Amino acid sequence: MPLIPRPLVFALAVATGTTGLAATAARRPNVVMFLVDDMGWVDSGVYGSRYYETPHLDAFAARAMRFTDAYAQPLCSPTRASLMTGKYSARHGITTASGHQPPQPPGHVFRPASAPANQALLTPQSKNYLDPAEITYAEALRAAGYRTGHFGKWHLGLTEPHWPERQGFDVAFHCHPDPGPPGGYFSPYGVIASGTPRGQQRVGTITDGPPGEYIVDRVTDEAIRFLEASRDRPFLLNVWQYGVHGPWGHKLEYTRQFAGKQDPTGRQGNPIMASMLRSVDESFGRILAALDRLGLADHTIVIFNSDNGGNVHSNVPDTAKTARAEKAKSGQLADWRKWAGNLPPTNNAPLRDGKGTLYEGGTRVPLLWSWAGKIRPGTTSDAVVGHIDFYPTLLELLGLPRPAQQVMDGVSYARVLTAGVGLERRAFFNYFPHARNSGGVSVRAGDWKLIRWFDPQAPRELYHLREDLGEARNLAETQPARVRELDALIDGFLRDTGALAPVPNPAYNAAAPSRKRAAGAPATAAALRRWVPKAATVTTREGALVVEGDGRSPFLAVTRLDQAGPVTLTLRARTAGGVARVQWRTAAQAEFPATGQSVEFTLAASTEWSEARVTLPVEGSLQHLRLYLPAQKAPVEIDWIDLVSPGRAPRRWDF
Repeated sequence: MPLIPRPLVFALAVATGTTGLAATAARRPNVVMFLVDDMGWVDSGVYGSRYYETPHLDAFAARAMRFTDAYAQPLCSPTRASLMTGKYSARHGITTASGHQPPQPPGHVFRPASAPANQALLTPQSKNYLDPAEITYAEALRAAGYRTGHFGKWHLGLTEPHWPERQGFDVAFHCHPDPGPPGGYFSPYGVIASGTPRGQQRVGTITDGPPGEYIVDRVTDEAIRFLEASRDRPFLLNVWQYGVHGPWGHKLEYTRQFAGKQDPTGRQGNPIMASMLRSVDESFGRILAALDRLGLADHTIVIFNSDNGGNVHSNVPDTAKTARAEKAKSGQLADWRKWAGNLPPTNNAPLRDGKGTLYEGGTRVPLLWSWAGKIRPGTTSDAVVGHIDFYPTLLELLGLPRPAQQVMDGVSYARVLTAGVGLERRAFFNYFPHARNSGGVSVRAGDWKLIRWFDPQAPRELYHLREDLGEARNLAETQPARVRELDALIDGFLRDTGALAPVPNPAYNAAAPSRKRAAGAPATAAALRRWVPKAATVTTREGALVVEGDGRSPFLAVTRLDQAGPVTLTLRARTAGGVARVQWRTAAQAEFPATGQSVEFTLAASTEWSEARVTLPVEGSLQHLRLYLPAQKAPVEIDWIDLVSPGRAPRRWDF
C-alpha cells in the first residue's frame, strides 16, 4: 500500500489552529539535536570524568541547563523511537536494538503463542522499524515551515519505507544496516546509493570520502553544509553521531595522548574510548562554531543527549577481523590490545552496571539544553526527565500544538528550562522485556526506584536513589508498603501502554529434563547436532554449547537445510553482548556470495538466558548457513537454535 503523505495532512491541521503560520515560523528558533551513541552519564568533564577530555561540551555547559536525572532506554533503537514519537517503547513496540533488521511483515505476531516446555515465559519480539503511521517531531516541525535534516545513525528501519526521508526529513545522510558506523569508522565506507542493484550489504546516502576519512568528521561536515544552506529559514538539524559505538574506530594520534594518562578516581582508563569521545566532542564544538560563524547561535535551541548508558560489557575490538579492516583502510590503527587491553569501553561508577540493563548505569544519560535569552545559562536541574519528553517539550518551546493524531506519553518540561521551576511528575518508567532472563520494567517515583522482573520467581528490587545512587541496597523486604505502591504504578503503566510483556508459557514444565552434561566437556559431534565450529573452540556445559573464539571470526555452520525463504532464526543465548551475523547461500549458489546475503543482529549482554531473533530474506531454498558470534572477547553460551520458514516444520537444535 502506498505511503500517505501525512505531513501535508498535518500541515492543514496545524494551520487550522494557528494564525499567520508563515510569519510566526520565520521568527521561530532553529533546533539542533546532537545525539551521541553509547555515551555514559559520567563520560565527560562536566559530568565528573577526570579521565575523558570534552572541552567543547564543558564550555557549552556554561551557557546551558544541565540535567542530572535524565533517562533513556537501555539500548539505542528504543530511545531513538521514543525521541521521535514521544512514546514509551512499550507503546511504539521497538523494545531492543533491532532497527537494522528486516521489518516484520503485515500481520506478524510479536509474542509467540507457544514455547518449549523448559521455557517459563513467552517473550515478545521487538518491532524492527518505526511505524510510518507515527507523526515524528521532524514531521511536526516541517509542517510548521522548518527545513529538516538528519545526519548520522538512524537505526529505526532497514528498508527505504522506514528511512529518515520518510519520517519528516528533507535531507538525510545515513546508511543501512546501521547498528554501528557504515563498514567501520574510516572511508571507504562501502555504502551504495538507494536504487542501485542490490547484492552489497549496505545501502543509503553516505558516500565515500578520501581514504582514511573519519565518519564522525564526515557527519559533521555534512551537517555544517546543511546549516549553511538553511541559514535563511528555520531549520531542524539532527546530528546523531556514530561515536562512540563499536567497532570503536579511533584516531591513533589521540589514542597515544591518553595511553599514559591516569584517572585519579581509578574509574576510567580506556584510551580508545577517550580518543573517540574527543572526536565526538570536536564534532559538537564544530557545530557550535558554525552556528556562531553564521550568526545563528543566539536564535538556535541546542540539545546534547545520549541514547543509552555507557557500555561496560564489551571489550575492544569487536572482532579481530574488524580491527584488521580498519587498519587496512585508515593506515592508523595499530595493535588494539596494546592500547586497551581487556578494558571495557567505559566505567559508569558511581552508577551500577551499564548499557543493556535497567540499572542507572544503563539508563541515566547526559542531557543539556541551551537557548540564548530563554534558558538560564550555567544552571543545573534535578528534574526527572527522559526520552519521551523531548518531543512535547520542543513543541511547547516553539509554540507549536501537539499533533492531534499523535498519542504521547511524554510531558513537557519547557517551564523547567525557561522558568527554572520543578516538574510535577508522579512516575517515570523504563520498559525492557529483554533484560536478564525474563526482562523487566522499572519505575522512578521521587527518589524511589522499583525494578520488577517478569520472571515471577525473581524478587523485586527497591532502591532509594538519593541515599543509594549505586543501587547497592535492595530495600524491598523492609519496605513492603512502598513496593506495593510502586507495583501498582507499574500495573497501570503496562495497561495504559498496551505493553506486550512476557507472559507465562502454558506449556512450561519445571520438571522438564535439563540435559546436563559434564561442565566444560569438549563438544562431541552428537552434542553439536550437525553444527560445525570454525575459528572457535566449542565445549558443553549444563546442556549448552560454549563457543570461544580463537582471535579470528568464530562461527557455527550447518548445511543441508532445505528451508524455503524467508527464514526466521531464533536462539537462546547468554553472552557479554555484541553484534552477531548470519550469512547464507541457497541451493542455486555453489559458493557464498562475496557481498550481501548477510544480516546482523544484537545479542544483549546478560548473565541470564535471553532470546534473539532475526529474519533472513532468503530467496529460494536455504542450504548452508553460518552463524557468526561475538565470542572473541568472552564466550557465548547457546541453549538452543530455531529455524522457522513458510511451509516447513520448525527446526530446533536443542543442545
